[in-house]
Amino acid sequence: MAANLLSRYPWVSRPFIVCAPMKVMTGPALAVAVSRAGGLGFIGPGAKTQDTNEDLKKASSLLQGASSIKTINSALPVGVGYQLWADDINVAVATIEKYKPCAAWLYAPNQGPKQYDDWSSKIRQVSPETQIWIQIGTVKEAKQLLQNHEQPDVVVVQGSESGGHGRANDGMGLMALFPEVADVMASSRIPLFAAGGIADGRGVSAALCLGAAGAVMGTRFLAASEARISKGYQDEVVRAVDAATSTTRTHLYNHLRGTFGWPEEYSPRTIFNQSYVEQQEGKPFEELKKLHDEAVKEGDKGWGPGGRLATYAGASIGLIHDVKSAGDIVHGIREDTLGRLQQLSGND
Repeated sequence: MAANLLSRYPWVSRPFIVCAPMKVMTGPALAVAVSRAGGLGFIGPGAKTQDTNEDLKKASSLLQGASSIKTINSALPVGVGYQLWADDINVAVATIEKYKPCAAWLYAPNQGPKQYDDWSSKIRQVSPETQIWIQIGTVKEAKQLLQNHEQPDVVVVQGSESGGHGRANDGMGLMALFPEVADVMASSRIPLFAAGGIADGRGVSAALCLGAAGAVMGTRFLAASEARISKGYQDEVVRAVDAATSTTRTHLYNHLRGTFGWPEEYSPRTIFNQSYVEQQEGKPFEELKKLHDEAVKEGDKGWGPGGRLATYAGASIGLIHDVKSAGDIVHGIREDTLGRLQQLSGND
């Protein structure tokens, strides 16, 4: 199964490291840099579905002449992510047909698990070389996927340690969740990737020992020099530690930013700041919104413990100490992982 998976992504080196499609923040520069380093980079959903068209156009331009990247059927060696509740399926399918990304990551349906069938079928009709990746966060979702007509090529199992929008109330930590999902899906032979709280070689090694085909990281790549992110946001990801006391799941920052409509089973993890503290103290939303909008005008000063802007990030923040290029992140974690696995096998 692992060999077959790698045959679909011939530029990837083991261990299989993936940059998750974080909305807006994983743009073409970051996705391409991860793939060039022997991983798989995903472009995140745009503010609007049509934004992905421009991102894939830019990625295609960046990849011209990248002779070190071997592809299958001329598929673009980056993936693209969509949030099904918010993205327009027709716009997405037209973009995929035009640029042929190697993978499409589907997440957060608002019409039930069968919505994956519709998206998967239409994508495969126009771009058979584009593999379907679906992200889940519960055993129930794994069982539901097995009932769908269109089976995914890859399933990403996201633990509750994850940043951004994960399961609101029924999530479980990756260490317990992944093995149970693997048992449920064993007969399907679908490769499983582990996500949530992974930021270094220790996390990747653990994921592989759990039986994952590879590891997905989001928060770690927020601190990549190629990330499409404000410096104030990035500085906060590097600064923050102890996620148990510095992060929480809350819809507050979504609403302050004017984002509504996420399916109720999802809630984002964020590094909280003054906005959240004052909400807990009882300050009315209208006042918080006014202060938030004023903070937006302050630029990078709007982040930090005394700031008010959203800083979506996962439980791995205490493991991230600096900003590096995406290539250095991938190479460093790969070397660390291989060294640890060699020690475990007694080949040191």
